[in-house]
Amino acid sequence: MDEFIRVTEQPSPYRHQEKMSVMEIITNINTEDKTVPYAVEKALPQVEKLITAISDRMLAGGRLFYIGAGTSGRLGILDASECPPTYGVPTDLVTGIIAGGNVAIIKSVEDAEDDTDQGWKDLLLHKISKNDFVVGIAASGTTPYVIGALNNCREHNIATGCITCNAGSPLAAAADHAVEVVVGPEFVTGSTRMKSGTAQKLVLNMISTTVMIQLGRVEDNRMVNMQLSNEKLRDRGVHMLMQKIGISDYAKAKQLLEQHGSVKKAAAAFSKQ
Repeated sequence: MDEFIRVTEQPSPYRHQEKMSVMEIITNINTEDKTVPYAVEKALPQVEKLITAISDRMLAGGRLFYIGAGTSGRLGILDASECPPTYGVPTDLVTGIIAGGNVAIIKSVEDAEDDTDQGWKDLLLHKISKNDFVVGIAASGTTPYVIGALNNCREHNIATGCITCNAGSPLAAAADHAVEVVVGPEFVTGSTRMKSGTAQKLVLNMISTTVMIQLGRVEDNRMVNMQLSNEKLRDRGVHMLMQKIGISDYAKAKQLLEQHGSVKKAAAAFSKQ
């Protein structure tokens, strides 16, 4: 592992940043950020294979787990936590796990990522099984916590994938389906919360959105199973339902929506009338 060269840790080409003006700093950051979607585009064939494998497992009744440390772990938790309100799925269908536990979501627990055994122990708390799918997230591709978890998954015939920003990493070797988005050195040397984090977020968006579409949680281009948890979403749901069933009566549509709890269920009930 010592011989592995982390592109994400290579020196930034932007020297003497403390002498830059605010406009120079943000222009240079923006210039670097523009390269991220192109790096993701190059990895789309890998992303496709990963999503197909995840969808197959989840269509058969399995769950999806993201596991990571630091920024990578937080991004996994963010993506997982948005699935229930957006798509109306159970809270345990997609789960994010971070090294150091819940406290690490808001406070850095740096040494937690060095434990090669804890990742597997954390997965076991969720009764992980061969029906499930685990995606390890690590910009460096060398995080022991994540690599250890995926190695244990392999030993227990649990399918895995990974998202990393270095090519040919130990993490990719531990995963069945590796996604390598090589974004190059960061604007601030080694600050992988920047381009690497953005790349990981873009790929996670693709994974959760595509999987949920595959699971039938989207119709046309609408979130017909979203949780109606606030007034904005309820109003959006009413208008979606009005369009879907072809009525102009807002009050009637709202009553249907409140009665059945989702646009999809309300529309199905209306069609049976």
